[in-house]
Amino acid sequence: MAGCRLGLRKRLALGLFADLYREKVAEHRLDTLFWECTLRCNLNCRHCGSDCRSDTRTADMPLADFLRVLDEEITPHVNPREVLIIFSGGEVLMRSDLEEAGREVTRRGYPWGMVTNGLALDEERLARLVDAGLRTVSVSLDGFEQEHNAMRRHPKSFERALAAIRAIRRYPELAFDVVTCVTGAMVHRLPEMAEMLLSEGVREWRLFSIFPMGRAKEDRSLQLTSEEFRTMLDFIRTMRKTKRMEVSYACEGFLGEYEAEVRDHFYQCAAGVSVASIRVDGAISGCTSIRADYHQGNIYHDRFWEVWEQRFEPFRNREWMRQGACAACKMFRYCQGGGMHLRDEQGELLYCHYRKLYEEK
Repeated sequence: MAGCRLGLRKRLALGLFADLYREKVAEHRLDTLFWECTLRCNLNCRHCGSDCRSDTRTADMPLADFLRVLDEEITPHVNPREVLIIFSGGEVLMRSDLEEAGREVTRRGYPWGMVTNGLALDEERLARLVDAGLRTVSVSLDGFEQEHNAMRRHPKSFERALAAIRAIRRYPELAFDVVTCVTGAMVHRLPEMAEMLLSEGVREWRLFSIFPMGRAKEDRSLQLTSEEFRTMLDFIRTMRKTKRMEVSYACEGFLGEYEAEVRDHFYQCAAGVSVASIRVDGAISGCTSIRADYHQGNIYHDRFWEVWEQRFEPFRNREWMRQGACAACKMFRYCQGGGMHLRDEQGELLYCHYRKLYEEK
């Protein structure tokens, strides 16, 4: 594949990191637990990977069920201070008992955070959540007002997300970042957006590209071209050199020559290795970005820790991915077949970041 050669120094570094990753897989020390506490959402975003709806027929998981698993099946095996619990959705603020959930998790010694679109995060709600122990927040902002509102399909979405960011800034104890799903319409405006975020006091910014899952699967216009993808990565690399802002590409996809230059580490898929999730229906899986059925058990008929220790083979041994486009790829040693969220139910690769980088070179 043209343009895909790696320098000797980077190959050596990637080889060392691959060895370290194998050790991490063998240890599979849990450090992040996502609780998909709801699939309800107050938006109808074009790019939603989980196809969440405000009228979803999937009921929220009762808080008591999650706490039972935490108390009986996780806490005896971990140091709670070393496991971050992230409330995710849907939109987590749809739950009226989110503050209670936060207090209970905090009382058990776990730090917790949340991912939100910011639509319902006013100053009063934020104050209650901080009182309940909130430690980290990620707010979605996909561009300027026109682009963001078009993506989120709500005329007030940009305004309220920005208001949420301003409210969060008033709590210096909160770690927060802005996450942006980059479309072609925004690629060349990223420098302009960086200046806007800096003026709002944002110092950490994560950029994502959109992969074909959920609603995004039906709208190919949301995906970047190879040229746009490279432009985005070049922007991130340049911003990181300026040190004005902590800009990084999402933890998905092997990026060839860009490895260790657009994020703080070489690529690795931590799903099922150090990251687990409890889905809204009780399913036990890796990170919540995985929409295909790679569930390893269910809290309603399995014990979480037994599942974590004894299953997750598809996550921890990726040799089964060495098929199709991956079969003869020389980069497999480094990418291990890519993120689990980029595989469909049959194990077919839906999106390859490495191929996207070089297919038009």
